Amino acid sequence: MILERTQDEIVVRLPANVDLTELQNMLDFLRYKELTAQSNANQTDVDELAASVNKSIWNNVKVRRNLK
Repeated sequence: MILERTQDEIVVRLPANVDLTELQNMLDFLRYKELTAQSNANQTDVDELAASVNKSIWNNVKVRRNLK
């Protein structure tokens, strides 16, 4: 593995035999950290947003599938 810092980014070079699924999971986590680094949200805010999104999705599924 080679780690290199340039002026604008950090470059990581890995051998081709690295498990891509595990690598993608790691990259997803790093992307999450990047996106949330400047967030002021607390866990309560996140939980409320998740509950609201889940409720909205379920309501849309009920309408599309004609469920009660």
